[in-house]
Amino acid sequence: MKICGLQKTTLLDFPGHVAATIFLDRCNFRCPFCHNSGLLDGEAETLFSQDEILDFFKKRKGILEGVCITGGEPTLAPELEPFIRKIRELGYLVKLDTNGYRPEILKNLVFSGLLDYVAMDIKAGRSNYSEAAGKEFFKIKYIEESVSFLMSGKVPYEFRTTAVKGIHDLKDFSDIGRWLAGNSPYYLQNFEDSEQVLCSGFQSFSKEELEEFLNVLRPFLPNALLRGTEG
Repeated sequence: MKICGLQKTTLLDFPGHVAATIFLDRCNFRCPFCHNSGLLDGEAETLFSQDEILDFFKKRKGILEGVCITGGEPTLAPELEPFIRKIRELGYLVKLDTNGYRPEILKNLVFSGLLDYVAMDIKAGRSNYSEAAGKEFFKIKYIEESVSFLMSGKVPYEFRTTAVKGIHDLKDFSDIGRWLAGNSPYYLQNFEDSEQVLCSGFQSFSKEELEEFLNVLRPFLPNALLRGTEG
């Protein structure tokens, strides 16, 4: 398992907990607006061994409460389950970030009692999902399976969408609202351009445009909120 990054402390990534975030290599999507494009193809440098990461968490016991595992797409790592077990043996809570395309892995981790929180990206409305995921041969049923599983309430979770001008419009959020309708936690966050974005040329939405998307979402998702937008 290639561990390609470590954020030693975060107050934002794991709701309600002081945590650290580790970044794993490889992804099964090619979202054109991906901000971690260096972690997609298995070519990123391995910066930490599992033993080094576990030693770090041993030393931070009593300071950190949780560990966020992100990527890339963590469910691609064959060693993910035993690695999480080792983290939990140290007394940490574990949050998983996932695109939801491997529902069988997600279910196994939850039913094994290894996850305390899941954040799943909702890339777009269902008719636009393939384009947003950058994946030609795409099966929406896997995403729908993960969504349904999380909404069954087996583990605390949130859904989140990064809004990207050039990818999304009001139709996406109308569909997302109807699809996820209920009391699920849902966060809308704005695209931020950087040199790490996979494809150039995308733009962020204005605060007013994001509020318009929220107005479309909230009749179906009353808990929908903006995240990371000032003002």
